[in-house]
Order: sequence, then structure tokens, then C-alpha cells
Amino acid sequence: MWPALAAIALFATPAVDAAEWGVRELMQELAQVKSTRARFVERKDIAILNAPLESSGTLHYTAPDKLEKHTLAPRAESLILDRDRLTLESKARNQRRTFALRDHPEIGAFVESIRSTLAGDLATLSRYYQVALDGAQGRWQLTLKPTEPAMQRVVSEIRFEGGGSSIGSIEIIETNGDRSVMTITPEKPKGE
Repeated sequence: MWPALAAIALFATPAVDAAEWGVRELMQELAQVKSTRARFVERKDIAILNAPLESSGTLHYTAPDKLEKHTLAPRAESLILDRDRLTLESKARNQRRTFALRDHPEIGAFVESIRSTLAGDLATLSRYYQVALDGAQGRWQLTLKPTEPAMQRVVSEIRFEGGGSSIGSIEIIETNGDRSVMTITPEKPKGE
């Protein structure tokens, strides 16, 4: 009897084709990534400056809730998110600061835009943002618009671009017109 039910279930659940690919399928693909390392280059356009600020370094994500950003240039800095704790470290200033995200809800909402996207956690993303997806599986753009007033005062939208389960860039557009774009290049696993 069980094999017959399984066969019926197989036929009753159609496979997802390209026309049915959407935000839920993207989130499922992203959730499959358990660990990744990448290099980044970030460019920040700030209205009061004559030239953009550029930085570069490495990223490391371990599912579901650890993210490390190590800036190597122009100066060594680290941002480490581990569950509900965010640690900021500046080697040049010999400073280290750790705090709980629950004590800073606006920072928590921003952090969740990145962490929840990487984790494929649509429920958490939807708690803080309107989520929209354009494109197809091979090339997509995920747009997040804040729903909480504190975030709406700072960020207009956050755009992720990628293909399959890889994120190639993150663009943050602030309400004051400032903008940053982080271009991400995955590192190949050793031995490839």
C-alpha cells in the first residue's frame, strides 16, 4: 500500500519548471548552501565625498547564522555575526566591540536582510521586508524593501543579484541617496 501512495504522491506533485520558479524556489536553493567563502570588493558612493570609498576582503558564511566579513584594504577590520551577537573589530584602532542584536533592532533588521537571504529564510525576510524577485533561476534579482519605520528612514531598498544559489552582488540604497555595491566572487574549494 505504501508504494502505491508514494507513486500517487509523485504524480500529484508536479516538478518545478522554469515558468514556476520563484522566490520560494530561490530560497530553497540558497538554504542548500551550508558554507561558502568569497572575496568582495565594496564601493560606497557617499554624497558628501568627492570620490567613492572602496574596500576589499573576504567573506565566510556558515549556515544558518554565522557570517564573517574581514576587510583587508584599505585597513584591517572585521565584522563577525554569530547568532545574536555582532562583533566589530578594528586592528588599526586596536578596538573590539560586541553587542546583542536584540538591543539594536534597526541593526538587527539590516543584518537579517543578508543573513536570512543567505540562509534561504523567507519567513524572517518577510517579517522585515517586502520581498520581490525578478528574473529566472540562472540570473535573478531579489529586492527587499523595509516594512519597519526605523529601517524605512535609513534604507530605501536592498538588491541581491545572482544565479542559482550564488549571490554575485549586494546593493544597498539609502534614503539620503548614498549607495553601496558589494561585488562577490566565490572562492573555489581547495583541490579544484
